[in-house]
Amino acid sequence: MSLRLQLLQVARLAPRLLGDSAGLVRDFYRRQFNADGAAYNRAGDPDLYYTTFALAGAQAIDAPVPADRTATWLASFGDGASLDFVHRGALARCWAAVGRDRMPAGLDHALLARLETFRKPDGGYEGDPKLAHSTAYGAFVALGAYEDFGHTPPQPIELIRSLKRLETPDGAWSNAPGLPVGALNATAGAVTLIRHLGFPVNPTVGDWILAQAHPQGGFVAVPGAPLPDLLSTATALHALACLERRVPSSVHERCLDFLDTLWSAEGGFHGHWADDHLDAEYTFYGLLALGHLSL
Repeated sequence: MSLRLQLLQVARLAPRLLGDSAGLVRDFYRRQFNADGAAYNRAGDPDLYYTTFALAGAQAIDAPVPADRTATWLASFGDGASLDFVHRGALARCWAAVGRDRMPAGLDHALLARLETFRKPDGGYEGDPKLAHSTAYGAFVALGAYEDFGHTPPQPIELIRSLKRLETPDGAWSNAPGLPVGALNATAGAVTLIRHLGFPVNPTVGDWILAQAHPQGGFVAVPGAPLPDLLSTATALHALACLERRVPSSVHERCLDFLDTLWSAEGGFHGHWADDHLDAEYTFYGLLALGHLSL
């Protein structure tokens, strides 16, 4: 199962906890698509990155997806020559979501070849050409794109080795080599990727992840951060599930309370307590978190 389908499978469980509010989420995702089948970013512009989350969220909640119109819009980007690394990965994920049967022949190989130009000497991936090292996020984007097209990255063992270089002395992972303290999203990404590729992970990283639980609910992005956020909460819960680590009942209940504080009757989730916006991305993270908390 691909990374995309793994996340989608969990997010599909969210209606167990949403109950009657699931209809509000369906309406929210219907509103995310414009007449061309593209989804809006926070500035109100059509955006490939946000379209990946609009498609995923709509599919998770069984909302209608304008697949034919979206496919026509996706085709306008060709093989992604004009796109940066992240948006090339988003293009691949969008094609997988609307159906690869709608995709022009040979596009998968051409797009993956362009993604491969972002491979770093350490064997991983990163979209910033100024960086000499790869990141866990870059690995997630690249592996996801390959899997969305039914392929495997060349020399996958080198991808795992690149993550080894990002380990931190506290037993976690960071987004750059040599840092003393881990970051939750880098750690969750590394755990998810390594386990997904069938390699073992030191189970004590589960202790590190649980230590990032905020006293008022949710998880923080880095140790000592003052506020929890929805992205960190969703990725922490997903990584713990990959480790087969059960979330303590007290943390479970506080996470549910935290999600409730981010919920809007408009059918979406805010990213954190200081966030005034609703978007397709954070709402999908809300569905992912709820899916894990429903188990």
